[in-house]
Amino acid sequence: MFNTVSVSGSQGERKPGVSPVIHLAKMWAKKYVQRLDRADDINEGVNIRESTTKKMHNLLRQASIDAWSQTEKLIGREVHRHEIDRTLIDPWQISQDSFAIYNKAIESYAQKLPPENLARTIGRYLGKIRSNYTETDARVIGFVSMQIHYTGQILLKQIPNSEQQIVNSYFKVVDDFLYMPLQRAYEASAKHDASSPTLQVVQQLLPISSDIARSICERVIMLYPRYHTHSGLLSNPVVKIASIRDVEMFQVYLWVCVLEDSIGSIQHELFPLCVMLYPALRVQWELIRTMIHLLRQEVGARLGDREKTLFKPYLEILWEMFSPDIFPDSF
Repeated sequence: MFNTVSVSGSQGERKPGVSPVIHLAKMWAKKYVQRLDRADDINEGVNIRESTTKKMHNLLRQASIDAWSQTEKLIGREVHRHEIDRTLIDPWQISQDSFAIYNKAIESYAQKLPPENLARTIGRYLGKIRSNYTETDARVIGFVSMQIHYTGQILLKQIPNSEQQIVNSYFKVVDDFLYMPLQRAYEASAKHDASSPTLQVVQQLLPISSDIARSICERVIMLYPRYHTHSGLLSNPVVKIASIRDVEMFQVYLWVCVLEDSIGSIQHELFPLCVMLYPALRVQWELIRTMIHLLRQEVGARLGDREKTLFKPYLEILWEMFSPDIFPDSF
C-alpha cells in the first residue's frame, strides 16, 4: 500500500487565458521543481551526472527484463484468478514502452532539465499510454505500472547515493502519470470554466495532496507499527514512498469523480485494480478502510461545508465499496 510542497497565494491562481488543463498540469509539476536540492557543486555534479547517465543507459534494457520477471512473479497468477484476457498483457510491448519512457526520463536528467519539464513534455504521452492499456480492461495498467515501478527501483539501486533523490524526482513523474489518472483529470478540468466551484476546489486541493498523503501515511504507521506488507514494514522507506503514492492516487481518482460528476473512474478502474493488486501485495482491507477514513478527515479539515458536499458522496461510495461487508478481514 501504501512528497511535499504547498502552492499558496498567487501561485495557485490561474492567469487569464490559461486553460485549466495547462494550469493543473503546471501546478502538479511545480511540486517536483520545489523539492530539488540546488546546492550541489557544478563541476562535480556534471561528472557524476555524466557517469550516472551512462550507467543507467547501459543497465536499462536488463533492468526492464528483470522488472518484468518481478512483476510476473508477484501478480502473474492474477491473470487466471481474475479471468483477465491474457492477450491484453503483452510483456514485449510493455517492456518496450517502459524502455522508451525511461530513456526520456534519463535524457531529461542528463540535460539537467527540471522534472517540471519532463512532466510537461511526457505527461500527455504517458496519459495516452495509460488510456490505451485501460481501454479494454483497466486491470492491465496494474501490470504496466508495476513493470515501470520495478524498472525505476532497479536502476536507482545501481547509481550513487548522492544522485538517487535527484534521479527519483524524474522517475516519480513517470510513476505518477501511470499510477494516477492525471491526464484524465486534466481533460475533465478543460470542460469547466474558470469560475466553476468544482474546478476551484480541485485547484485548492492539488498543491497540498502530498501533504495530505504524507499525514495519512504517518497516522497509519502509528496505528499499525508491526504490520508487514509484501515489501516490509509500513515504516520501511520503500513501502512508505509507495504508500504516499497510493494515497495521492486515491485523491486523484476523487478529483476525477468530482470533475466528471461520475463514479465511473472508481467503479471501473480504481476498484478492480485494488482487488487485483492489494492481496498480492499483502495489504489487508482494514488498512484501506483506515486510509479512506483518514482521507475523509483530512479533506474535510481543509474545505468549507459547501466544498465538502462535492466530495462527500464519492468518499461515501469509496467507504461502502471497501466496507467489511464486502471485504471482511481483520488483523
